[in-house]
Amino acid sequence: MTARPWTVLHGPLFSRSNPLDREHAAPRISAYIYGNILILAALIPLHLTDDFVGILILLGTAASTFVAHVFAEAVGRRVHEGAIHPNKSMVLHNLRDSVPILSSASVPCLILAMAWVGWIDPRTAQLAAEIVILLRIGGTVFVIDRLNNERPNRATLIGAGAVTVVATAIVVIKVVLTH
Repeated sequence: MTARPWTVLHGPLFSRSNPLDREHAAPRISAYIYGNILILAALIPLHLTDDFVGILILLGTAASTFVAHVFAEAVGRRVHEGAIHPNKSMVLHNLRDSVPILSSASVPCLILAMAWVGWIDPRTAQLAAEIVILLRIGGTVFVIDRLNNERPNRATLIGAGAVTVVATAIVVIKVVLTH
């Protein structure tokens, strides 16, 4: 699969005519969930007396996790593919597969920015950002159904709830053990 510069960062995750292949969908969904869990773990203990500090913490969490994930995936792919030296196309696809980690901080940062400029209360902004992250995590079940050409149903909703509960438990464990 040859990467075209204009298509590398815009994968066809929701396109019915050109669906994303499973080889790239799986690591993107994994990165998406991982990034959202770490952003939520960074959000929960924030003290929003200086709102911009919370934004910087989220951006730093997303950026450092992105770099660590790209590095780990590159090492893992090297093992998976043998002694093949990665070409530019492989590197760009690996970068693209990790971009969902960066996107996980975008909406929470926008919500915290609204508090920073005084549009909403800082505690309300923090709670809204946390809810958005939980909805994003649960929403991955809908994406997985889409990739499997299945229509959402009751099992999808139950699965979304279960994924959200498990992710929340992971975040609670992380926050308790690290803060």
